[in-house]
Amino acid sequence: MNYDLNKPFILVLFGGTGDLTNRKLLPAIYNLAHKDMLPEDFAIVAIGRRNLTREAYTEQLKTSVSKFSRFKLEEDVWDKIKHRLYYLQFDLDQDSGYKGLSIFLEDLDKSLKTSGNYIYYLAVAPEYFGIITDKLHEHNLSSMETGEKNLVIEKPFGKDLISGKVLNEKISAVFPEKNIYRIDHYLGKEMIQNIMILRFSNILFEPLWNNKYIDNIQITSSETVGIESRGSYYESSGALRDMIQNHILQLLTLTAMEPPVNLNTESIRDEKVKILKAMEPITPDYVRNNMVRGQYGGGDSHGNIYNSYREEDKVSPSSSIETYAALKLHVNNFRWAGVPFYIRTGKRLKSKFTGIVIEFKKVPKVLYGETNRDLMPNLLIIKIQPEEGIYLQFNGKEPGSYNNIVPVTMDFCQSCNFLNNSPEAYERLLGDIIKGDSTLFTRWDEVENSWKFVDSIMEIWRSDPVDFPNYESGTNGPSASNELLEKDNRRWWNI
Repeated sequence: MNYDLNKPFILVLFGGTGDLTNRKLLPAIYNLAHKDMLPEDFAIVAIGRRNLTREAYTEQLKTSVSKFSRFKLEEDVWDKIKHRLYYLQFDLDQDSGYKGLSIFLEDLDKSLKTSGNYIYYLAVAPEYFGIITDKLHEHNLSSMETGEKNLVIEKPFGKDLISGKVLNEKISAVFPEKNIYRIDHYLGKEMIQNIMILRFSNILFEPLWNNKYIDNIQITSSETVGIESRGSYYESSGALRDMIQNHILQLLTLTAMEPPVNLNTESIRDEKVKILKAMEPITPDYVRNNMVRGQYGGGDSHGNIYNSYREEDKVSPSSSIETYAALKLHVNNFRWAGVPFYIRTGKRLKSKFTGIVIEFKKVPKVLYGETNRDLMPNLLIIKIQPEEGIYLQFNGKEPGSYNNIVPVTMDFCQSCNFLNNSPEAYERLLGDIIKGDSTLFTRWDEVENSWKFVDSIMEIWRSDPVDFPNYESGTNGPSASNELLEKDNRRWWNI
């Protein structure tokens, strides 16, 4: 893979005064500058609706960088950005603003010698994705004749398969697939990038990574917070769309994929799509027997008294939207036949944890298994957040005993050992966009197949009555979630 680390560019930030820009994007740019990972020739043109001078905008972002960057703000590093930072004010649906932007970029491009390489980052609400793309095309701002033009859009990529297709058709009519970066910040997390390296660079693991040795795989993303101020969004989303359609299915594909033929972007993406296509077909009976949904009620969690989901702001008092989902899935291919994948995600749960648990099969009940009936299984745990690391549980002799076997552990805490050396997700992803590496971004057929899977579940759930709320805040979710594994003589590993 040959990526240009010194390619000049102009980053055009739509939503320049928004929370994402202030909390994530500009601090990420600063961190890249701090590590000397930006080319000599670059500029940032922020676009917003607020009436701000360039000086006022620059000071606002300096405050944000000082507050949210993982590196302490240093004036000489900030100066590298400050003198290349510009602000334009216009409404995103008005032609006059794009005419002015075209002239501004042309003049800036000539003075900085950025070769017409523009990155359009849509840090705006999804309803503006199509509008901005159309305007860029109408005003010849997407033309590849004067340099490379890339489009970056944040999730959600539609709210279902139909809307996702409409959005994709609109942006694909303007930008080639290789120039579209669908950003899912989860894929920028260090331990997610480590999954492939853990599997494919260690002879210790890859020969065992199949149904002969693995009993089940569990993927968990649990949060202690509720929906906070996102009531209107969550009412049209729910846990299935908000987390499983993108984040968790991405974790599943990386965990289950076959070794790619090489490390090129398309080779990796091809293997991920194959997993999505191999998922167990969804039928009403399959959903009813293998999937659980929940909605949090009130409760006393972490010393605080919480409202139920239906009492949250901008939420219907009779809402049937799920804030918890647990699914038992199968990947129907030669490697994984018979191995269940249990996935779960939820709000207002007992603990905050995102990670993957690989549970290996137990040894035959001979030798030590005869006298130690309660031998624990070997576990490999990939911890993604809040702690990053790898945890391996195996069996060993208890000191001082005759032959008493107890679980012992090896625990590598990456976030403990490297502290600020671990880049934040947006920092890594922005760096990849600048380099032209789209490996960690979602190709359309990944989005399409994940929407097909989720939509088929949603259609069945809509036709089934549900009794909410069905779990208290501060617990591990509805009891039916535990029963989902208990009927298979398994249990959730609560880390």
